Amino acid sequence: MSDISPQAVKDVYARITAELGKIMVGQESIIRLLLVSLFARGHCLLIGVPGLAKTLLVRSLAETLTLSFKRIQFTPDLMPSDILGSELLQERDRKLEFEYFAGPIFANLLLADEVNRTPPKTQSALLEAMQEHKVTVAGASRALPDPFLVVATQNPIEQEGTYPLPEAQLDRFMFSLNLDYPAHEEEMEIVRRTTLRMAEKLTAVVSLEQILAAQQLVIAAPVSDHVIDYAVRLAAATRPGNGQAPQITRDFVEWGAGPRASQYLILGAKALALLAGRIAAETSDVREVALPVLQHRVITNYRATGAGKKSRDIIHELLTQVQEKNY
Repeated sequence: MSDISPQAVKDVYARITAELGKIMVGQESIIRLLLVSLFARGHCLLIGVPGLAKTLLVRSLAETLTLSFKRIQFTPDLMPSDILGSELLQERDRKLEFEYFAGPIFANLLLADEVNRTPPKTQSALLEAMQEHKVTVAGASRALPDPFLVVATQNPIEQEGTYPLPEAQLDRFMFSLNLDYPAHEEEMEIVRRTTLRMAEKLTAVVSLEQILAAQQLVIAAPVSDHVIDYAVRLAAATRPGNGQAPQITRDFVEWGAGPRASQYLILGAKALALLAGRIAAETSDVREVALPVLQHRVITNYRATGAGKKSRDIIHELLTQVQEKNY
């Protein structure tokens, strides 16, 4: 596999954003964090109302990265075999034998559309795939393509007839990203592009080998102890049972983030640094990824509901209270 430098990763990022700019308007932060999760081998949960181009964004990203792309529309009647695949009885040379037919999960980039619309039995079919990068069907384990990224979407408006993801499955997602409405000028540009001319075709600008090399560089990149210490203390500050927890955590948090949050804070910071052409992550990188890493891992209590406090409000406050130490 070819080597890649931090400057090369920065150049790759510039090429991707330039190519996506032919289709997408705005959403620069979401695109950057999606690439961070890809390079850090994480998964993303996209939360946004219908019509914000969530599907278009993920499909376009796959086209620019030379990745295979599959989309699953989650519905109440979807079964695990519809995702993982199944074995069917086939006749071969006058003999009956089982043959495995792969499901749509066998793709580099999987879009799980409205993942909260399917029952827990089917949601759990993603758990092994997201964590182990393999699936087990009829007792046989099959490896998924490398790289493998799940981007799941949720509609925050409609909650009737949905099945909220349990905390154990939410913890499998590296980032929880909230898509907001476009600004006025951005929406005007969206209307111009979609009503006055045909959509442009995207070109693959990054090879699979470059993506895999970037993923290896994220793991190999060094991190100083004071950055790791800051990430661990930030995650620990969300735990109300921690004696060092700030008052806002003890007042409004039921359950805080676990050790996986600390790991993702560092991995996300390392990938973010590489996108900027730097080999070493800084505490500012940790702070930038803190909200998408922590907001779906901090479970607020009833007092927070009464006070109108959401997990993102608590995390913003913790970022002002948790200070880095000098080593």
